[in-house]
Formats: sequence, structure tokens, C-alpha cells
Amino acid sequence: MPKLNENYLNVQDSYLFAEIARRVKAYEEQYPDKAEDVIRLGIGDVTRPLTKTAAASLHEAVDMQTSQETFRGYGPEQGYGFVREAVAEYYRRNGITVDAEEVFISDGAKSDTGNITELFAKDNVILVPDPVYPVYVDTNTMDGKHIIYMNGTEDNDFLPMPDDSVKADIIYLCSPNNPTGACYNKEQLQAWVDYALKNEAVILFDSAYEAFISEPGLPRSIYAVEGAEKCAVEFCSLSKTAGFTGTRFSYTVVPKELVFTVSNGRQMSLRDMWNRRQSTKFNGTPYIIQYAAAAVLSGEGMKECMENISYYMKNARMIAETLRRKGISFTGGVNSPYIWFKCPKGMESWEFFDYLLQNAQIVGTPGAGFGVNGKNHFRLTSLGTHEKTKEAMERFEKLF
Repeated sequence: MPKLNENYLNVQDSYLFAEIARRVKAYEEQYPDKAEDVIRLGIGDVTRPLTKTAAASLHEAVDMQTSQETFRGYGPEQGYGFVREAVAEYYRRNGITVDAEEVFISDGAKSDTGNITELFAKDNVILVPDPVYPVYVDTNTMDGKHIIYMNGTEDNDFLPMPDDSVKADIIYLCSPNNPTGACYNKEQLQAWVDYALKNEAVILFDSAYEAFISEPGLPRSIYAVEGAEKCAVEFCSLSKTAGFTGTRFSYTVVPKELVFTVSNGRQMSLRDMWNRRQSTKFNGTPYIIQYAAAAVLSGEGMKECMENISYYMKNARMIAETLRRKGISFTGGVNSPYIWFKCPKGMESWEFFDYLLQNAQIVGTPGAGFGVNGKNHFRLTSLGTHEKTKEAMERFEKLF
């Protein structure tokens, strides 16, 4: 009989969004006449189609695959050079220097933020914010690592800062944050980098929503902060930026300077370890996806993406204005597609989820799914259509 990984007993029975889907399905089966009225503002999936640049590039790449001269099979696990350079150029346009050899192409930031735990021993102390994207917690729990939490609350605007009395080896940060929409400024990120350098820790920085940042002066990358290249790995994707949730493309930056001394005085490079891990366990992102991603990351391609982001942020303003009229405190909706608010009438988040679904046919995300500090909070996404968002807010306003 095989011995199973009993750490799985310590994760919740159902992943957050699977539980949401189960409850919505049960509601629609119970009230089939209302099923078509359900508006989904829960899961952070996009609704705008791929941009013209992305679509044209995908078609071009598919045509290339039909010709003997331009057909591509297995590619490099790290990603093709042309797209790694496109990512590096995208950073340069934002004032940040990243070497293309430090860029690794993958099929999703969710995958990479989970898989990178394999590079670290089980006795590391993991520091994650609460509330937090569930993947950070679940993957480390599955691996048997010790997790401690930093509290994100209304008092600190859901932006927890370093505590010198707490010692950690691996630190997860997400800015703009999922689920709260809160965004660290440069001084705050500098404090985290200084803490990591002081404690010889590594920051795993999720910048999946960097393209949504609209306020001037807010960093779109951890590498905008001095010293970050010595202590931070950055994850990003085109899921929300370019609507690639169904197309799947991401990139992870592992600086060459992340070198650590281990037993017997040997040195190990985190970049080399990640490269070795990927070459064994990952066969690369499809060529046609990488070809389209390189085009999207170009100036004209990104211009089209920003037009879609502007569309979504108009929805965010619609949601925010509704909450203000109702006197409901919230975070986000300015530099992020997420709006995080306190549940009305003192309800807990799963109770509010059911209440909102049953009385207004609106699906959101219960804050409790993101941690203890989300128990009385709720997340709505602005990634729907104008029409659906407007209808949802009219129902919301009527309900309250």
C-alpha cells in the first residue's frame, strides 16, 4: 500500500472557487427560472475577447505550423529567445532593467507560484498575508511547510508591513493585491526588501495585476525598488493584462544574483535550480502562444490591452460609486479590477454570498476563502461587461 502525502488532510476539502461553483449550480437547479438572471462577478475571469494583435498573431503562428519550413515542435523549456527578450523590453519601457536570461516563460503565474515551492526545503518558515490568494497557502500546506501570517486589516489598509520580531525565510507579496485590490507604494516595498535582505529571506512577488496600476509613482514591479534583485523572484502573466485566461501565458523573473551558500560551503543559484526544475518537469509553453504574447507585449499590442483595461476599470468605478452611495467601506477598484468591501448588516462572508445570490442573483467571492481576516468581507470583480455590471449594481442598490 503506498504512503500518501498526509499534508493534504490539512487543506480545505474544496478549493474556494470550486465551492462557489457548487453553490451556484445548486441554486440554479433549485430555481431554474432564475438561472439566466445570475450575474457572475466572482471569479476573476475576463469577458473581453482577445485583441486584434493577439488574434492576428495566433492565426499567423498557426499558419507557420502548417509549413515544413516554419513548423516548430518542442521548444526550449525556458521559452523562446524572442519572447523572453520581448518581456525584458516590456520591463525596460517601464524603467526597469531585467536580463532576458532571467526570464522564464510558463503557462500561468498560478502554476509557477505553486511550483517554485519545490526549490525550498520543508523547514523554511513561510510568511503570507491574510487575506491572501489561496494558492500560496495551499501549495505550502500540501508540501508540509510551516506558515505564519501577517495581518491585513482595515487599520493598515490591507497592506501589512514587516515586523522585526517575526523571522521568515520565504515571503509572499501580491501588489496590486488579490483579493483586496490594495497596492503598496515604493517606500512600503522598500521596507519589505530591506527586511528580506536583513533576514536573508526571499520575496516571492506576484505582480499579475501590474498593468492595472493607474496612480503615478506606484511601482509595477518589485525591481523598481533598490536591492530587490538580490532577494526577490517576480511572477506575472497576461491573463488579465491581455485576456489570456484561456490562452495561458506567464513569465517568472529569477535574478542571477539570487545565489545562496548551502552545506559544505557550496553555492546554489536559484535561477539555475529553477532552470533545472523546468527542464525536467515542463515541456514549454506552445509556440503559437509565445508568438502571440510577444506581439501583445509590443507597443501597439499593449495599447490595445490598455483599452480593455480601461473598459474594466469603468466597471470598477461603477461598483465603487454604488458602495459609496450605500455607505459601505471598501478597498481597491483604482489600481486593481477587484473591489473588497465589508459585508452589510454584520453578515459573515459566506452568509452574505448566499444572501446576495438568493435575493439579487449576483455571484461574488466570500472573503473567508482568502483567510481569517476576510471573514466579514467580500470581493467583487470588475472584469464583466458594462451591461451586466450595471444591472448587478442596480440590483445591489435596490437590495440595500
